[in-house]
Amino acid sequence: MKTILLIHTGGTISMQIQAESSTVVPNENNPLVNEGEKLKKYATIIEKEAFNLPSPHITPKEMLNLKEIIIDTMEHQKIDGVVITHGTDTLEETAYFLDLTMDITIPIVITGAMRSSNEIGSDGLYNLLSAVKVAVSDNAVGKGVLVVLNDEIHTAKSVTKTHTSSISTFQSPSHGPIGFISKSIVHFNHSPNYRAVFPIQLIQKRVALFKVYAGMEPDLLAASVSLGYDGIILEGFGQGNVPPNLVPEIEKILKLEIPIVLVSRCLNGIVQDVYGYVGGGKDLKELGVTFAHGLNGQKARLALLIALNSTNPTTAMNEIFKI
Repeated sequence: MKTILLIHTGGTISMQIQAESSTVVPNENNPLVNEGEKLKKYATIIEKEAFNLPSPHITPKEMLNLKEIIIDTMEHQKIDGVVITHGTDTLEETAYFLDLTMDITIPIVITGAMRSSNEIGSDGLYNLLSAVKVAVSDNAVGKGVLVVLNDEIHTAKSVTKTHTSSISTFQSPSHGPIGFISKSIVHFNHSPNYRAVFPIQLIQKRVALFKVYAGMEPDLLAASVSLGYDGIILEGFGQGNVPPNLVPEIEKILKLEIPIVLVSRCLNGIVQDVYGYVGGGKDLKELGVTFAHGLNGQKARLALLIALNSTNPTTAMNEIFKI
């Protein structure tokens, strides 16, 4: 029987709803801790509680802490996989952070819940069981960090939260899930074909994220530079375009050797240097803006943050942001 490290971090999967106010609140004690007894049929469980936080409270510092817990555990005992329970608001960011920073082949599976632990139809324990099934699957080895909810298996790079409350909120818009769980069967349809890994030890840089909108003012970009940010992510229009009045400020920032990475604010598709007008993708590419293909804004921010904190930021950016 395989050994799985089960790490709890908090989130809705561990919260309860108060009957009198219908408010979902954290528990002082995570109710999922010690649920390992129900999982013994599938694996030997080593259970740890990293912290008990709502996911909006999680920062890259906590993400780095999770990485260190996994590495430390692997140094002291043999484990065959990792399952992490996590709040859904920032689940995709923690998953992608670990995917970019952990150079290991054992499965790392992150799961959560859209309904709190004492609600009728709570999906937490079911998703946890599904995640363990995936973590012990031989076919999950070498596929990077996976996200498992609602019987679907997604890659950390592609998955995103698409609905505020639906249990089927996690989707991979451009690619779909790479597998599914059906009763006792874990089935993979395909595998990711490329994965860049940069095992950083510290996070000392800062990256700003802006969603571009019609008539956006350039002073927002200038303010981020004056505040000491080390990089900027722009969620541009369509295939990667911005209002023309941003262009002079973008050019100025790039001359300061502060990287600007462009993604699309659209749910599907990639950015390309197609449009040749001022502020169009071709114009931005010629100025030196980096294109992040297929990433959303929050993941591009983490990718640039990790690249800037690596030993060779330029090489890291080229590796992470290539198609």
